[in-house]
Amino acid sequence: MASIANDPGGRRRIQFVNPNGEREAIRLGKVSNRAAEGFKYRVEQLLEAVMLRRSMEADLAKWVTDLDPKMANKLAAVGLIPKRGLPAAQTITLAAFIAEYISGRQLKKPNTLKNYRQTERILIDFFGHEKTLADLTPGDCDDWHSHEVGRGQAAATVGRNVKRAKQFLRAAVRKRLIAENPFGEVKAAAQVNKSREFYVTREATEKIIAACPDAEWRLIVALARYGGLRTPSETYALRWGDVDWERQKICVQSPKTEHHAGGESRLIPLFTELRPYLEAVFDAAEPGTEFVVSTHRGGSNNLRTQFQRIVTRAGLMTWPRLFQNLRASRETELAQDHPLHVVVAWLGNSAPIAARHYLQVTEIDFERATGAVEKSGAESGAQGAQNQAQQAAAESGTTSQKLRKAPGKQEPLLLAAASSELVKICTVPPRGVEPRFSD
Repeated sequence: MASIANDPGGRRRIQFVNPNGEREAIRLGKVSNRAAEGFKYRVEQLLEAVMLRRSMEADLAKWVTDLDPKMANKLAAVGLIPKRGLPAAQTITLAAFIAEYISGRQLKKPNTLKNYRQTERILIDFFGHEKTLADLTPGDCDDWHSHEVGRGQAAATVGRNVKRAKQFLRAAVRKRLIAENPFGEVKAAAQVNKSREFYVTREATEKIIAACPDAEWRLIVALARYGGLRTPSETYALRWGDVDWERQKICVQSPKTEHHAGGESRLIPLFTELRPYLEAVFDAAEPGTEFVVSTHRGGSNNLRTQFQRIVTRAGLMTWPRLFQNLRASRETELAQDHPLHVVVAWLGNSAPIAARHYLQVTEIDFERATGAVEKSGAESGAQGAQNQAQQAAAESGTTSQKLRKAPGKQEPLLLAAASSELVKICTVPPRGVEPRFSD
């Protein structure tokens, strides 16, 4: 990547081609060949960092810091390091830089913006509004980390803030405002908190669904617990056009993973346990309704607050991460009966993420291991949940009573109208992509 050229009088220079394809040279003066080789090695490291757009390694950053001003200026002149005494680094405050970084990201997801702003506030509360980028040292960052740990914050919470702080300052390094990331050596604790895991049994789920105020709330719970959807993002994004009744599949739009290749959506089965709740809301929907959840579309905090009341009304204690643990319970249940690669495809995560954040050890696992039960939790509870789901769907109607075979069978759907006359409507499936209505 670089070479040593010998000039008359024992002088040497380092030659290289910059990322723009232009030849550059750094004159070293009279130095030994060994010293020239060492300098050449450092130039190659700097050139690699520039070409790959990554921050310097710690030893390289220290070498740059220790350079005499004249040689540092030569490296800066060819674009390998920031200029010493760069006015921006001396005048831009940490607060101003983070604010500009966040606004420049043009974040579309409200929760991501909320998390960035939270870390911004925590950093500025500690360092103040006058701290400049040039004045921020690794020791300062160690002090901030110790302060956060001392506040009694959960290790996972502190770890997330450390990761975001590193992200902010990494951008300053890439802009050549500072030579190294002062947060670079601050350790981010593991973001897995097993104490917040909770397995929501089918029995508890049925009690919660029975306590729901209407069919749409029953569906919200069922989508999380039996469909494994992220709530509220994927639940709110679900449209009637995403439900393929005939093929018994649902296309789940995933705002959380849409920035990953192929992560914008996924297909899940129209699970037996889920179908009755979906049909109940479909039948009650107004003509032209687009979204599956149309009535209860408040913010995530509002949805969580209402769900807490429903859980309490069901006679149960609320658990950590209310909707997350519904989804985790479903993934744990499915993993007992299906290959993991199938389960993670349905749930929209990866095997490592599932192992770290979703899959749990349940009492069913111990009972199966000792021979106390032969069926998994999914198998043993499916029929009971299905029976209750069908009953709930039937009770939601006011002027009709549905008589049908088990979901998925191509049997006629019969409607007992108010006049008690039996009329053949259609077969289930197929069904249309919009709610049924009469002319």
